[in-house]
Amino acid sequence: MIFTHTDIMNQLSGFASPRSKLTRLLKEEALIKIRRGLFVDDPGTSQRVLAPVIYGPSYISFHYALAAAGLIPEQVKIVTSASYGKNKNKVFRTPLGEFHYWYIPPAVYPHGITLQEDSGTSYLIATPEKALCDSIYKMRTVTSIKDITELLIEDWRIEKSDLLQLDYTFIQWLAPIYKTKSLNALSRWYTQEVSNA
Repeated sequence: MIFTHTDIMNQLSGFASPRSKLTRLLKEEALIKIRRGLFVDDPGTSQRVLAPVIYGPSYISFHYALAAAGLIPEQVKIVTSASYGKNKNKVFRTPLGEFHYWYIPPAVYPHGITLQEDSGTSYLIATPEKALCDSIYKMRTVTSIKDITELLIEDWRIEKSDLLQLDYTFIQWLAPIYKTKSLNALSRWYTQEVSNA
């Protein structure tokens, strides 16, 4: 289970010194500190469930979500999430893994995310289309169809057939909302590839 500091203090309120008891529980590894004010009692706690609790509002996206959808061949160990309304990107290195949070425009945040479940607990993750758009958003130097082809097919090694299986009408609807040249290039790439298919 995931506990806040308040949860733990309430559970330990019967002890003469709840803080000392918490220190002992951490030393005995009966509790694991994830970040300030956040603990788990199981080292097998799902990273996907932890990600939105560590820092929010957020949903899992970028390369982690692309890998989860089977689009990129590499296993992604760092859990990458999208967030908004903050002033800088964040990285949390915890005993249960590393978590990265990157900012996206608030206008695109609510679109293309799904509720999934792991071990009885729900979490938000981007659809493959949204994860692709979020990932391209970070690539500010990608501004042409040629750049998109090199990035997706050569660098990220995504199969073109898999890209064409995605809901490209949703991508073309969402891309302009990011207001970046990189997403405009992705939209033009889809227009070209779909017309040539």
